[in-house]
Amino acid sequence: MSATLTPDDDVTSPRPSIWRRLYHGDTDFQFVAHARRGFVLSGVVILIGVVGLLARGGLNLGIDFTGGSQWEVPAQGVSVTDAEDAIEGLGFTEVSVQEVGDDLRVQTPPLEGTDAERQDASNEVITALTDLTGAAPEEVVVNDVGPSWGDEISEKALRALVFFMLAILIYITVRFELRMAVATIAALFHDILVVVGIYALFQLPVTPATVVAFLTILGFSIYDSIVIFDRVDENTRLLTSGTKMTYSEMVDLSLNQVLMRSINTQITALLPILSVLLVGSLVLGQASLQEFGMALFLGQLTGAYSSIFIAAPILAKLKEREPRYKAMHQRISERREAGRSPIEGDDAALPDADATAPAGATTGSSSSPKAARKVPKGAVPPRPSGARTHPPRPRKKGKKR
Repeated sequence: MSATLTPDDDVTSPRPSIWRRLYHGDTDFQFVAHARRGFVLSGVVILIGVVGLLARGGLNLGIDFTGGSQWEVPAQGVSVTDAEDAIEGLGFTEVSVQEVGDDLRVQTPPLEGTDAERQDASNEVITALTDLTGAAPEEVVVNDVGPSWGDEISEKALRALVFFMLAILIYITVRFELRMAVATIAALFHDILVVVGIYALFQLPVTPATVVAFLTILGFSIYDSIVIFDRVDENTRLLTSGTKMTYSEMVDLSLNQVLMRSINTQITALLPILSVLLVGSLVLGQASLQEFGMALFLGQLTGAYSSIFIAAPILAKLKEREPRYKAMHQRISERREAGRSPIEGDDAALPDADATAPAGATTGSSSSPKAARKVPKGAVPPRPSGARTHPPRPRKKGKKR
């Protein structure tokens, strides 16, 4: 037996779930309106990173940047403190020991003296490590880098970053406009400061693999920003003098339209990065893969955040200062204020009684002043909604019997 619906039953369909609305781009998140929260959060993270950078004495630069000698040895069950004590017992004052998978990485400043003296010092370190870990001497990997090589690598990395920024600035300016390029560069600087702060705070090693990975991630961040700005550029053409939407609201609309695409892109990119980070470091025990994967992971997260919460709001703030969009914003605000203001004046009419009366109520003549409509002097009063527009037809006379 099927149930029958009564007039009192609520037959309205339930609101779609958040995932369904995300899939169809029907969300209404106000990113620009709440941009200050994102700016404050980013500022706090950057401030913590700067404090960590100063407190820790800078980044933990690898041997390729600082120069020096490095030894890696398999050392399961050996603590970092024991390794530091063993190497410092040989007369080394500046010793850095890190756990890399199942290995220990020992780094010291460049060895001094003649070639023979440097070789003897290196052999002493190898002997101390093999005695501590029980590994064979041939299992110890030695790497020596001079200070000049480290300076050259640092200079090339900085030069590559500057060239990358200039290329992006020119491309986005030509493809879109200068303000979008400025917003993108601001988001990139945000990513750099956040990642540098994390590396300084936790003293993560910075190697050439880290720099390569970070430059790669900056490209991913720019790609996401370009996707958003392309939709913003399309929706900008819809803004006319009679539009009811400000530029900031149009940016919010664009962000909601591409939000699901951005989420899918980031998830698709993070899955292989996690595989590199976990499999490369935990399964294969490769330090270079761990350093590369860590930089990719951190950069991908910050890039996904900055393209939505930094780049787009900055663009909206910059564009709202233009005379055209500033006047549009003021005009729309005045319209909305007028719509919310109380109705005054002789030519202001209240809503039709039929439209506002509850169901089942009659809408005849009323003595209430709210039910009466004010009509300007000399104007034709409006016809009641139930009035006839033509005289009634005469009744037909019945046949006489």
